[in-house]
Amino acid sequence: MSVSDCQGYEIPLHRSLAEPILMAGAPRSAAIAIGTIAAALALGLRLWIPGLVVWVAGHSLAVLMARSDPDFLTVAIRSARHKEHLSC
Repeated sequence: MSVSDCQGYEIPLHRSLAEPILMAGAPRSAAIAIGTIAAALALGLRLWIPGLVVWVAGHSLAVLMARSDPDFLTVAIRSARHKEHLSC
């Protein structure tokens, strides 16, 4: 059965339903976590330069990893939870 045989069974799918939510190129949860850690360093401990360095380095790494797989954080959390599943 080809696609032309099933006329009338087409559903439009909006792009926003299929694409991940990114904040400045990084996954939303990763961007919030990195920003929170950097803010705790900068504002809470008054370490302004290390807080800025942590934010820039962490966000850049998250953007770099999100280019290859936008769901890398979900996969990493899941693999950390099930470490021994595929071990010999």
